[in-house]
Amino acid sequence: MRDHPQEGAAAPGEHGVPDGDGAGSGSHLDPADLPEVWSGRATNRVQWLLAGIGAACMALGIELAVDSAWTSGLAPLLMSVVGCVLAGLLVLFGTLAFVHVAVRVDKDCLEVRCGHMGLPRRRIPLEHVVGADFAPRVTPRHWGGWGYRWRPEQGTAVVVRRGEAVVLRLGDGRSFTVTVDDAENAVRCIRGRCGTDKDRAAGT
Repeated sequence: MRDHPQEGAAAPGEHGVPDGDGAGSGSHLDPADLPEVWSGRATNRVQWLLAGIGAACMALGIELAVDSAWTSGLAPLLMSVVGCVLAGLLVLFGTLAFVHVAVRVDKDCLEVRCGHMGLPRRRIPLEHVVGADFAPRVTPRHWGGWGYRWRPEQGTAVVVRRGEAVVLRLGDGRSFTVTVDDAENAVRCIRGRCGTDKDRAAGT
């Protein structure tokens, strides 16, 4: 994982995109030179720590249910057990879903899969993409946290760690950001597939 020191995309409302295109927009890539499939991923090991906290909450709830003498009243103890288990499940599955993200770009679409189960999943046809930009530094602070995020002034994003990201500009005016390693090459591939590399070089 590369975590660049630049702050080219820090302010909300700028979609995590630095001024200029930052990914070799001046040179056109022939589609024949592009890889048939580009794939990349990003990982955040801190999420495992949070998942451990969730598992501990579940274990506490189970221990309360099994070992308690139930002498202090049924309702308070039941609420404690259910609360611990539900909180543990929420933290556990909410964090494991964003331990890593896998991104795949082929001739038809960009696909994003999160976690070991591949959920949540986002598939964006390249025919809906009007532009792609490289963001050297995106952080959870820009999006209000980890995971699958939405902000009205920025669009949607999948943020699993701080660092480089791909920012897609879509035909409906919205944007989609995903943190992924080797984002510059992903942007070049997307531009080559969509023809935006050629358009930029021509000054359109």
